[in-house]
Amino acid sequence: MRKISTTEAPAAIGPYSQGIAAGGLVFVSGQIPVDPATGSIAGSAIEEQAQQSCKNVAAVLKAAGSGMERVVKTTCFLADMADFPAFNGIYEKFFVSCPARSCVAAKALPKGVLCEIEAIAETDEA
Repeated sequence: MRKISTTEAPAAIGPYSQGIAAGGLVFVSGQIPVDPATGSIAGSAIEEQAQQSCKNVAAVLKAAGSGMERVVKTTCFLADMADFPAFNGIYEKFFVSCPARSCVAAKALPKGVLCEIEAIAETDEA
């Protein structure tokens, strides 16, 4: 098991890792739309926030030696299911492999953000 850490994604805000690589897979912790360069939430619209969350997932995957094209499963959390169509419009640009996915509404997300994305992807590690 290997902990994944990168400055290209927001630091963990609790007792967890940005990701863990194990058994040929990388498990990316839920990524909220925090810009790692500024520490602030990326925009107020779902499109801006979804894009930043996707970029953060991509950064953790890259640090693990994987990539968005190798994602096999995502779990997405939305603060408001009315944002589902707009969220999908951004999501599909990043997750081009069309991985398996769950998308659920959450009563509240960390820092009051509109979305959070976690992912599981293949790596070259055995």
